[in-house]
Amino acid sequence: MQFHKSMAAEGGGKEMNEIKTQFTTREGVYKLLTHSEYSRPNRVPFNSQGSNPVKVSFVNVNDQSGNGDRICFNVGRELYFYIYKGVRKAADLSKPIDKRIYKGTQPTCHDFNPLTATAESVSLLVGFSAGQVQLIDPIKKETSKLFNEERLIDKSRVTCVRWVPGSESLFLVAHSSGSLYLYNVEHTCGTTPPHYQLLKQGDGYAVHTCKSKSARNPLLRWTVGEGALNEFAFSPDGKFLACASQDGFLRVFGFDAAELHGTMKSYFGGLLCVCWSPDGRYIVAGGEDDLVTVWSFSDCRVIARGHGHKSWVSVVAFDHCTTSVEDSDPPAEFSGSDEEFHEQIHFGGGRDRANSSQSHLSKRNSTDGRPVSVTYRFGSVGQDTQLCLWDLTEDILFPHLPLSRTRTHTNVMSATMSNSSGNSGAPANSLPAPLPRSNSLPHSSGPAGGSTTPNCHTSSSKGSSIIDSTFIATGVSKFATLSLHDTRKERHEKDHKRNHSMGHISSKSSDKLNQLSSAARTAKADAAKTLGTLLCPRMEEVPLLEPLVCKKIAHERLTVLIFLEDCLVTACQEGFICTWARPGKVGLLSSQNPANSPSGTVV
Repeated sequence: MQFHKSMAAEGGGKEMNEIKTQFTTREGVYKLLTHSEYSRPNRVPFNSQGSNPVKVSFVNVNDQSGNGDRICFNVGRELYFYIYKGVRKAADLSKPIDKRIYKGTQPTCHDFNPLTATAESVSLLVGFSAGQVQLIDPIKKETSKLFNEERLIDKSRVTCVRWVPGSESLFLVAHSSGSLYLYNVEHTCGTTPPHYQLLKQGDGYAVHTCKSKSARNPLLRWTVGEGALNEFAFSPDGKFLACASQDGFLRVFGFDAAELHGTMKSYFGGLLCVCWSPDGRYIVAGGEDDLVTVWSFSDCRVIARGHGHKSWVSVVAFDHCTTSVEDSDPPAEFSGSDEEFHEQIHFGGGRDRANSSQSHLSKRNSTDGRPVSVTYRFGSVGQDTQLCLWDLTEDILFPHLPLSRTRTHTNVMSATMSNSSGNSGAPANSLPAPLPRSNSLPHSSGPAGGSTTPNCHTSSSKGSSIIDSTFIATGVSKFATLSLHDTRKERHEKDHKRNHSMGHISSKSSDKLNQLSSAARTAKADAAKTLGTLLCPRMEEVPLLEPLVCKKIAHERLTVLIFLEDCLVTACQEGFICTWARPGKVGLLSSQNPANSPSGTVV
């Protein structure tokens, strides 16, 4: 509660500090289900100072009883695995399926493999602050394997871990060193540091294979950008990989062939998070510029920015349930069957991409027949403790088409948009009053300068897979229980503190502030090189979105936003995982009493 009190002391007032328990959108009212809150069993707020962000992972085990959802979350040194009851029943924190407490290191991220999940067994990858990756089965309470145990592959913190889509054995691990490693669960990591051979190199990245007489991990090492690789995300079809880096660049690769497809630069500072639209057409990234940036995959350019957060954006995510596209004519590109389409997607070694669960949007990729109506809903949470929801509508996606403006929450700052027919009655050159900000952003009224070359990259080696079929195996060997020791604890704590928002470092010494000021000046100098180019348009050169919803929902910085079918899930650094029921989905918990909230975060 320290954050709450400090804001009040600074004159924020009651309204600023009020924690919202519901909010309204065009589809209805979203309500916080306080009895569906997950946390440590004692429900005591976690002292998050020096700890890694709380993260949440979900998996469905297809349980016949109807309670197939499982949730995993980390809080400090602890890792919990529960049956997730969502909007149906209150959470029972006294009965975790599995609980683990680690010594000498902390869990930083985790991911379930949906292909192998059953009611009797799940495969869960867990990344750690000391660089190791553990494969566990929290249902059987087994530790299957430990990767990078001796830290011979990478000694830096694991920032993101994901199973490769459609694979039961391949997974990808990102580190704060800026490296990305491809592993196979069947292979060992060896007893000596790996030796690498350059496979492919391009603008801001390099890919190396591991030289070894016998198969060993890692299969590949990607070096991406400068500084930490904060997050990566696979496209819905699993063919492309989007990487958000501390150097402020979004880089999008063709995964199998390791080809750079396109790039984008943040307005300022590092990029911390990234996600794909359900149809793979758009990518949203957020970071230290307090903005959400929308990037077109096909055009390889920024098409909009969103301004609503007052500090760094921690997580961005699309809402597949609210996103909708309606076509006037059926698409012409995909005339074959779904089977023929899947046969064209190949991954060396028998990797099968399972796309049957994708949104119907993935089939609507025609550019000849423009959609009649399109709305992409995405959300973001940040270190300002706020949840923002955004609507990306046809007036932004197709600005040259005559459209009726029905989206009142979409604000276009572009001069071209201001002069278009159907706009509101505002003068052509007028700009809306800026929203309150934690850091002022530089603006320039000059025309765009610099390179006009598109940021999409092509290569003559398209379609060639860089993964050899010999890397694919089937079984999983057993391994000892994890006991890790980090010999560079102070360094990891320093890296973590760097990721705090400016509001959280106000009490630090003048030395730290001077260091931050120096780093900020360097970052501004670097940003000036790309500002005004296609990599990073100026603020007035692209539409500026206003949030549909912008609510303070926690006392501490938010670290999780996940959209599920009947609810959305958020989590804060105090260790509270909250469920927000969608309109009409409150179910059995509709008569709950908010005053009974165990976290004390409900007003």
